[in-house]
Amino acid sequence: MPQRHSKNNNDLAYFTYDEKKKLGYGTQRERLGKDSIKPFDACSLCLKPFIDPMCCHKGHVFCRECILECFLAQKKDIQRRLAAHASQKNQDKDEEEERLMLQKARELDEFDQQNHGALPRYSDKSQSQDKNGFHGANSVKATSFEEEALRTMKAFWLPSATPGASVRVEAPETHTVCPEGKEKLKLKNLFAIRFTEDNSDEEEKKAKSSSTSSYDKTYICPSCKVTLTNTMSLVALSSCGHVFCKKCGEKFMPVDKVCLVCDKPCKDRNLVGLKKGGTGFAEHDDHLEAKEYKHLGSGSGLGMVRMGKT
Repeated sequence: MPQRHSKNNNDLAYFTYDEKKKLGYGTQRERLGKDSIKPFDACSLCLKPFIDPMCCHKGHVFCRECILECFLAQKKDIQRRLAAHASQKNQDKDEEEERLMLQKARELDEFDQQNHGALPRYSDKSQSQDKNGFHGANSVKATSFEEEALRTMKAFWLPSATPGASVRVEAPETHTVCPEGKEKLKLKNLFAIRFTEDNSDEEEKKAKSSSTSSYDKTYICPSCKVTLTNTMSLVALSSCGHVFCKKCGEKFMPVDKVCLVCDKPCKDRNLVGLKKGGTGFAEHDDHLEAKEYKHLGSGSGLGMVRMGKT
């Protein structure tokens, strides 16, 4: 019995939805589960349980070593881009000087031919001006927007867009940014945070000390002694670094004006909301869909494999 024609209609002049799925054409979407979302006690860079955690004022948590390595890499990249930009400026300056020298030599040559030649030559200034300006009644001067569009357009037939053309290096930003929030961030803006470990089952943990790992650590709120999970909203004090649940932080800190653990004075601006961990449920998490655009022919590598409904 022959197969269904709907799955083998390869004589159409366009791609069907099923053929696009097989080829991996266009925007591919994938539903993210809990295993693809970072928990609250994991570093945003290495995605492992944090060691000596540090937090920015947007609530992103990093390991101390990871964020220092990230800042060092960013500074090295900034220095490299600054050196490339300075080299490009020097090259542009040399090219401009060379162009002026050639133009001056050409004008001297024309002057010499005009005075010592058999027939005088008259230079048409209007013709030279028309090279970059008006060419006739049918020509229109390009606006600044059109020039910018032509400069950034990815067209292989343009001389400036060929692989051999030099790539322009823009002036880089000289400040470091947060790897998670992409806002300006300096090392002095980070502060260390302290989680309170749950020591209620200390004897049981000692018996299983050989098989314990950093994932077995559980943290509690030092005020209400509730176990911290990915579903809870957490706040940290930038003055001392202690972490509380949001309910205790907003209920007691603005009234007492001191930390409930170390009695260090604090203000309302010292309360920093930490980014919540992922649970995989749409009601709790905001970004549970991953998107990636693929050009025609790149494919997804899945061929005849069909993605299940999510």
